[in-house]
Amino acid sequence: MKYFVYAIQSEKDDRIYIGLSKSPSTRLKDHNLGRVFSTKGYRPWKMVYIEEAGDRVAARKREKYLKSGTGKEQLKFIINKPL
Repeated sequence: MKYFVYAIQSEKDDRIYIGLSKSPSTRLKDHNLGRVFSTKGYRPWKMVYIEEAGDRVAARKREKYLKSGTGKEQLKFIINKPL
């Protein structure tokens, strides 16, 4: 089954949360309904990045990278890159 790595951004204070899921759109709803403890206080959230990662192991590895200092900087560059 395919997994995705996603990044959401709080519309309240612009913080970024990175996670993995089989269904990023359903997971975004969970975040916005307050079902995720770590993001509950920073609602509402908007999806800013989605990447297909294949299986769960690959998704977890990519998620850990994007949460690292270098990965987070790369993600911020991708998100803020002008079209």
